[in-house]
Amino acid sequence: MLMQYLIGMDEAGYGPNLGPLVVSATVWQVPDSVCGEDLYERLAGVIVRTPAEAAEKPHTRVAVADSKTLYKPGAGLRQLERGLWTAFALLGQRPRTWIDVWNALAPASADWLQAIRWYAGYDVQVPLDADPAELEPPAAAVREGLAAADVHLVELRSRAVFPERFNELLRQHGSKGTALSHETLGLAAEMIEPLNNGPISVVCDKHGSRNHYAELLGEHFPDRLIEVYAEGREQSIYRFGPPQRRVEFRFQTKAESYLPVALASMVSKYLRELAMRALNAYWCNRVPKLRPTAGYPQDAKRFRNDVAAVQVELGIKDEVLWRTK
Repeated sequence: MLMQYLIGMDEAGYGPNLGPLVVSATVWQVPDSVCGEDLYERLAGVIVRTPAEAAEKPHTRVAVADSKTLYKPGAGLRQLERGLWTAFALLGQRPRTWIDVWNALAPASADWLQAIRWYAGYDVQVPLDADPAELEPPAAAVREGLAAADVHLVELRSRAVFPERFNELLRQHGSKGTALSHETLGLAAEMIEPLNNGPISVVCDKHGSRNHYAELLGEHFPDRLIEVYAEGREQSIYRFGPPQRRVEFRFQTKAESYLPVALASMVSKYLRELAMRALNAYWCNRVPKLRPTAGYPQDAKRFRNDVAAVQVELGIKDEVLWRTK
């Protein structure tokens, strides 16, 4: 049976001034007759769109959805962890600590994690909010469900763009949207390169208000003629490559409705939350009565003012802490 690859990509942390921007990709292999829109239906017995549906059969179902559906500030990370630990199990991974998760998902971040003070030496046990005992039964059920449907999770991978690098990208590209596009397409190229022959479909959320991506694709796939099939407010579609390895990129609104993108959304949000846990722990241990922050603009300014005196004492440069946009 001819197989194809589905790649879903999404980000977390585009808007904040504190903490990293995280871009993630999930890679799936499915029969050629299956498209991203079909995956929820094909896997309906084990993967659902809401926590309520998963709660009806908690030993055999997990929710995989846009991270905004599964995580609310102050409500804990349990719903994200139920889905992510199932994905880890499918890949034969068993992270037990904060740094294990980073090594599994974003190994290229190792140098940054050592160089930035609030990450260097930080580690806690994971999962943070889910009971490890509750994670094994649904993982086993999902593994069986995917096997029966001839669906395979191939890879999870993330890029974390920390403030100093983020600011550098802004100077280089001139806008947050263009910086996000380059990081997304760079990761996409990295994920596509080792794949075997077969069609490859990449689905991403729109990057800001951008409708035109052909030039950006040409920069990351310079040896390919980028064919434009649609460019509009709802979606932009491009194709390139030989018949045996035809690649399609689709940038569209509400892309998180597709399962591979939804899982990428969960991965990005979880890594960003792990990063913010470490940042808050570092500063709250040094500034009395400091309130933690999620890093979004208005509260980030409050946090920045509250830590300013200690930041000067510690000799921490603004560019290491603060994203200029």
